[in-house]
Amino acid sequence: MTDADETTLAPFLEAVLSRKAIHVAALDVRGLTSIADFFIICSGRSARQVSAIADHVERELRKRKIKPLSVEGATEGQWALIDYGYVIVHVFHESARQFYDLDGLWSDAPRLPLPGPPRPRTPAGRKRRPPEAE
Repeated sequence: MTDADETTLAPFLEAVLSRKAIHVAALDVRGLTSIADFFIICSGRSARQVSAIADHVERELRKRKIKPLSVEGATEGQWALIDYGYVIVHVFHESARQFYDLDGLWSDAPRLPLPGPPRPRTPAGRKRRPPEAE
C-alpha cells in the first residue's frame, strides 16, 4: 500500500476501529471492479453494535467534510453499506457476514495493513489460548 492509500483510508479505518469493530479487513479492489477502489469490511457482535459502527463512521467522516453518496441498512443492524464512491464500508452482523462471504467473493483483492499494533490472527473456529496456556 502506498502512502497515498494509507492517507485515503486512514479516516475510514480509524472510525471503524474506534467503535470496536471486529474482523476488520481493508481490500484494494482497484483493477477488479469499477464500483470502488477500496472496500472496508468489518463486523459487529450485535445489531445494535452494527448500527452504532455505521452511524459513527458516517458522523466522523462528515466532520472531515467527507459525505457518503448513499447509506443502506444502518438501522436494521444486519448489514450496513456506506458508499463514499472510492471507498465502500460494509458493516456486518457476524452471521450475515458469514452468509454473504464478501471476504471469499473478493479473495483476489490484496488485503491492506490496518493502522496500529499488529492484531493476533486466530484461525476461524478456534479460540485463542491465553498466554499462560501456551
